[in-house]
Amino acid sequence: MTNPAERLVDLLDLERIEVNIFRGRSPHESLQRVFGGQVAGQALVAAGRTTDGDRPVHSLHAYFLRPGRPGVPIVYQVERVRDGRSFTTRRVTAVQQGRTIFDLTASFHRPEEAGIAHQLPPARVVPDPEELSTVAEEVRDHLGALPEALERMARRQPFDIRYVDRLRWTREEITDADPRSAVWMRAVGPLGDDPLVHTCALTYASDMTLLDAVRIPVEPLWGPRGFDMASLDHAMWFHRPFRADEWFLYDQESPVATGGRGLARGRIYDRDGNLLVSVVQEGLFRRLGEQPS
Repeated sequence: MTNPAERLVDLLDLERIEVNIFRGRSPHESLQRVFGGQVAGQALVAAGRTTDGDRPVHSLHAYFLRPGRPGVPIVYQVERVRDGRSFTTRRVTAVQQGRTIFDLTASFHRPEEAGIAHQLPPARVVPDPEELSTVAEEVRDHLGALPEALERMARRQPFDIRYVDRLRWTREEITDADPRSAVWMRAVGPLGDDPLVHTCALTYASDMTLLDAVRIPVEPLWGPRGFDMASLDHAMWFHRPFRADEWFLYDQESPVATGGRGLARGRIYDRDGNLLVSVVQEGLFRRLGEQPS
């Protein structure tokens, strides 16, 4: 039995069925829709496999158009938009059962030494990940035991996630809570040495907790949800090389939520405080049972 990190690498290993066409697996799961991070990560793999490999991705912009269906393969069609001296641009359309479910544009940049260099320091000092409990440990401490469904989920989880701020379990605890969240993350096992795999694995992880920041002032993160939520779009800028199987800090905030949508921003740092990746995502939030008029 492979570990969850190996399964993630396998999930990102697409089948090439034509020069610019790839097929990705979509595991059978109990989720209502395919996890958005999986589709984004696979789409980025497809884009990267049509480049020379000497230019790392520096940005991506994506839209989640329709919910994907678990257990049904997804076909990724790549358009070679541009191959320039410094930049390469690819557009990827994800199709499932004849319908477009996801659209991504990615830009790859030849590394350069010239130019300006600066960085704002991290917004706050946080404990090291070794000082924090895992999510499973926090749930077990609160409930006295880990429910079977969460036990199965924890065994399949490809990332170790540790919340910097303790989890809130009741609505009384979220009174006046700021729309901010931070987690330490890393893959639960080695991911190999291919930089594209690490970039796509982190793209997968970037969709796991970012919308937490929108929910924190409204409801506890764990327990029954009062909202149906879905990612609408996702953008990332990659600033420095990194490994997704080493600890990184994902600092998240929501500057605004209105009109059934919430915006979240994330900054990903290494343990030395170097900014690795910037992320922005908008999500749809509807109270359960509500439909748009």
